[in-house]
Amino acid sequence: MALSVLRNTRQFNQVYKRGKSIVTKHVVMYYVKNDLDYNQVGFSVSKKVGKAVVRNRVKRLMKESFRLNAVNLVVGYDIIFVARVRLKDSNYREVEKAMLYCFRKGKLMR
Repeated sequence: MALSVLRNTRQFNQVYKRGKSIVTKHVVMYYVKNDLDYNQVGFSVSKKVGKAVVRNRVKRLMKESFRLNAVNLVVGYDIIFVARVRLKDSNYREVEKAMLYCFRKGKLMR
């Protein structure tokens, strides 16, 4: 299944405004029901996290973690992950652990 991505500012703002959030020390997850038969996901990494190389690495870690765990999620949600500054010094296992915690807390796991 291809990854459906939230791209424009309007889509992000809609999730921020209408959605719920779950906070960990590594990521913040916003999610809202979208009435579709698939999930849409967006990733946001602020310039506070680091320069472009660091931000791209953080985004790759989050995308890979989501990709590997997407089959275990319920469908029909828009999900946004916002990286926090502590994420730049983390490895893949810590990123995955934080994201799985968010999925369980938001009752998005099957």
